[in-house]
Amino acid sequence: MVTAVSGPGRAVPATAKVGPVAGMQGRTRVGLYIDAFNLYHGARDQCGRAAPGWRWLDVPGLITTLLPTWSPWNTAALERIVYCTADRTVEGDPSSLADQQTYIGALQAMYAGLLDVERGLYVKRTKTGDLLTRPGGTRVSSPGAANLPSWLPAREVPGPAGGPVLRVSIATFEEKGSDVNVASHLLVDVLEHAVDAAIVISNDSDLMFPVQEARRRVPVGTINPSKSYTAAALRGQPGDGAGGHWWARLTPAQYQAHQLPDPSGTFAKPATW
Repeated sequence: MVTAVSGPGRAVPATAKVGPVAGMQGRTRVGLYIDAFNLYHGARDQCGRAAPGWRWLDVPGLITTLLPTWSPWNTAALERIVYCTADRTVEGDPSSLADQQTYIGALQAMYAGLLDVERGLYVKRTKTGDLLTRPGGTRVSSPGAANLPSWLPAREVPGPAGGPVLRVSIATFEEKGSDVNVASHLLVDVLEHAVDAAIVISNDSDLMFPVQEARRRVPVGTINPSKSYTAAALRGQPGDGAGGHWWARLTPAQYQAHQLPDPSGTFAKPATW
């Protein structure tokens, strides 16, 4: 089900040609560009972190149910799938990387010859900022430097309103490079005329420029994987540039209804998924 689509006609689920149709005449060659971490976090927020039934996602299969029925999308054939991710290496959590590699292997088994995996980096960072309350996210006022408990690694600093607040450091992990890789592959393929249309799965506003440039040249479908509204920077008009553009936002039911076979090739779905 398409939740928010714009275009010169009514958008309903349609069957796309995948894989072997690459030699057919009159097809629209479509490139699918996936920001994997943006997709994962969008699905997790919608379906529930601990809930099973959404991680083994058949991304291309889901996307083909969203294609509009009007030209040129009614002759869409997936020519290329670019899955942009990073190896999730987290200290003390070896299963995360193993599960991720199993899932990528399953996608490659299902879409051999179509799927390219582009890896960025997953890096540990130390960040410093003001301590916030939960919920609400307001700054925590300092009880006074002399009254700070010994177990709390915080220091007192002036807050924006003038009163003292607490500043702390945290360890976190960041995925680096997926948005740049999505943008690069999208523009290279469009500029080299390797695709006739493109679909981008992300709600990252950093992709504003490459998506706008792609829309000038080919029809583009933009899919928001999150429960938030589509980022303003990724919005536009159906008739911009080449025209024929559309927008969609995924739902929990769509994630759950489009799962890969288990097993896919030699790859079995992790037990907790």
